[in-house]
Amino acid sequence: MTDVFEVDRYDAAGRLGELEVPRAGVTVETPALLPVINPHLQTVTPAQLESEFGAEILITNSYVLYGSEDLREPVERQGLHDLLDFSGAIVTDSGSFQLAEYGEIDVTTEEILDFQRRIGSDIGTPVDIPTPPDASREQAEDELATTQERLATAADAETGEMLVNAPVQGSTYTDLREEAGAHAAASGLDVFPVGAVVPMMNEYRYADLAEVVAAAKRGLPESAPVHLFGAGHPMMFALAVALGCDLFDSAAYAIYARDDRYMTVRTTEHLEDLEYFPCSCPVCTNHTPAELREMGDERERLLAEHNLHVSYGELRTIKQAIRRGDLLELVEARARSHPAMLDGYRALLDHAAQLERTDPVSKDTFFHLSGESARRPEVVRHHRRLDRLDPRGDSVLLTEGNDADGFDECWNVLPPFGPFPRELADGYPLTAETPEHLEAPAYEAAAAGVARLVDAHPDTAFTLAHDDWPASALGDVPDRVELWNLSGE
Repeated sequence: MTDVFEVDRYDAAGRLGELEVPRAGVTVETPALLPVINPHLQTVTPAQLESEFGAEILITNSYVLYGSEDLREPVERQGLHDLLDFSGAIVTDSGSFQLAEYGEIDVTTEEILDFQRRIGSDIGTPVDIPTPPDASREQAEDELATTQERLATAADAETGEMLVNAPVQGSTYTDLREEAGAHAAASGLDVFPVGAVVPMMNEYRYADLAEVVAAAKRGLPESAPVHLFGAGHPMMFALAVALGCDLFDSAAYAIYARDDRYMTVRTTEHLEDLEYFPCSCPVCTNHTPAELREMGDERERLLAEHNLHVSYGELRTIKQAIRRGDLLELVEARARSHPAMLDGYRALLDHAAQLERTDPVSKDTFFHLSGESARRPEVVRHHRRLDRLDPRGDSVLLTEGNDADGFDECWNVLPPFGPFPRELADGYPLTAETPEHLEAPAYEAAAAGVARLVDAHPDTAFTLAHDDWPASALGDVPDRVELWNLSGE
């Protein structure tokens, strides 16, 4: 694996980074959107993407160019950048999408990589096998083996300064995805797309998507730039970034516009159903839905522009959230817009221990927004730190209230974190903002912290002074802990 990616800042597994693309002579700030350019049908031109949207990178299909009677000779003569009129980085796909759609293509990895190099691609792609979700184990293993053979071929190819993608496949088998990530990293290639996930997104299987991405990330080193192939809708960008994805390619902005579909970060609307535009981009401030419906070909272009504004705007929102340290609050806000996204968020939190490895130890205030907040990486970290904290004396009061006489030491208790020495009260995340009425998972997480501390100190007597915790939480407190209910009930 080459050294082309540098991380500037983390939040959970999300990161602000820089991808150096030497052939283009540019450094791309990540997370980054790669608009898909159809060489035959440019709804929004690459020049416009660059000048109006600030696009630093895009993606097009080299197999379409390779097989085009109209474009192959011009792209070989002019080069890809001149043909598309774009000065940023250009990624080329290999035809794997056509392979998945139609079952076969008439090009080899050697041929398509050589073609990509000759036309001036900055990041090329071998012909991997995109195994769909829920394929048989035998199919997934066989096709992964073929993909890995082609990665070896790509690693041996003469590609010059062109970076090369090493796709991570394995269908919905998380052990295969993890293995594929490790194999791809060992190939010596440069960028690591997680492939064959579009069917999951089309079916709103965001929990499965989270499992697949988390597994691929376990196999890859932390320094690997990760591209989520086909992740085109902004509603799931924050979730994918929190899992550790850096690059997103989108044809959806144009495909949706062709069908009169209007993107928001929450959903997709049909133009015919809109009375008002819930957006302040230039398209929406200068036109009404009724005006757009009366337009001809220009309507498609304007809808595509709006969809791009929403997509780029969401990535800027995500970058600022990482900078501020509240990415998971943003993920939760987005998750509350759709039940399937909430499933994805919950699946993300199943991997809180994995996210904790890169999550900063100090940020701005922790906002407890729901029962899911009790499963965040900060809570996992606090519970682990309890193993390093030793109470002083033989008797300790763990309390949500005031001190009481008769104890050698008094510790605070704060759901969802649990117990902590009072000298830590002003440090992150124990300055958390919590609602007055917490849900049961917050108390259950605090009880797990109490249990961890108590189990680590069998010779210390503990008393827990709680403010009417639910029975589900009190049942997790070890029997030898004396319980005081501060509410008097």
